[in-house]
Amino acid sequence: MRSVLTLALDCVAGALEKTSGPAGFSLHRAPASGRAQLADTAYEIASVMPSGVRLEMLTDATEIEVDAQLTQVVMAGSEPSEAVFDLVVDGELRPPVTTSGQTLIRVDPATMAMDEHPSPPATLRFPLGARPRERRVEIWLPNSRAALLVDVRAPGEASVRPAPASGPVWVHHGSSISQCSEADRPTGTWPAIVARRAGRSLVNLGLGGECHLDPFMARAIRDLPADAISLEVGINIVNGDTMRERTFVPAFHGFLDTVRDGHPDTPVLVISPVVCPAVETRPGPTLPGADGKVHTLDRPAELASGALTLKRVRELLSEHVERRRKAGDRHLNLIDGTTLFGPEDIADLPDGLHPNSAGYARMAERFLPRSFGEAGLMR
Repeated sequence: MRSVLTLALDCVAGALEKTSGPAGFSLHRAPASGRAQLADTAYEIASVMPSGVRLEMLTDATEIEVDAQLTQVVMAGSEPSEAVFDLVVDGELRPPVTTSGQTLIRVDPATMAMDEHPSPPATLRFPLGARPRERRVEIWLPNSRAALLVDVRAPGEASVRPAPASGPVWVHHGSSISQCSEADRPTGTWPAIVARRAGRSLVNLGLGGECHLDPFMARAIRDLPADAISLEVGINIVNGDTMRERTFVPAFHGFLDTVRDGHPDTPVLVISPVVCPAVETRPGPTLPGADGKVHTLDRPAELASGALTLKRVRELLSEHVERRRKAGDRHLNLIDGTTLFGPEDIADLPDGLHPNSAGYARMAERFLPRSFGEAGLMR
């Protein structure tokens, strides 16, 4: 087997940029400007969790090997899970490839202190077929842990080159509800399910805990090629209590103004929050409780003026999307998130915040016809 890492890096799809370090290559889903301005560990970790990132190559190799440095963050007392990679060959989804070889970072929920347990890079082997012939190969990287590419290898003189894009580019930005760490495999996130079925080339900028209408993310989307754009907005702002109504409304308009600077006529679909019972009618912030579900903190009633609940966020998004449409933006639309995952679905909301794999699959089934179907809002 010979290293084809340089060639493989040219095959990366779904990442904003690649950076090299002593341990390997990071595939970032957050813009460099945001990472520099925030200088925040949580944002860096979300950036290198490659949800939706994949290698898309044309190769006559019979097998591909990938060395990856994987890191999973788990709360103390919780058990780590295996890292899952997905393989797609000529459009056919193959059985997942898994490994337990990963660095663990255990977090004390009381103090948020981190205890790291290092592990060497894991080697994943992807069998492509017994006979050498050119195939279109996709290797989807894990959706639930940080990953560094250390090496990629192919047999002998096998050729490796970038595959054509899988379709028109769909750029999506959102929260952990879009990163989908709870999905059981990389192609099981709801954006990945939708993209594969709709024939779209996905750029998933869903970052766990990090969707706050940041100006640097708006600039990143502005500067990306995009045939369709969607924005899942609101849950992080409420759960983090990072804005009040007075700042949320202009931040939302400012975000869209920046996106429109680069995409004046591109379909943009705003998705309001899916259900989260703890903050439907109570403002955040939220914290995990002893029962494993998120809960709000009590606050004096006199501090509630202008505080945001999910109910109020949905009302504001509906009102201000309609205002922009009446002002002439006919390519802007809204989906109420509770029609994708609502009160009737909370059996698949184990922690009261994040859907499980079945919940994400249901979101995909409901979102697909409304976005990329014959009468879809992003066609």
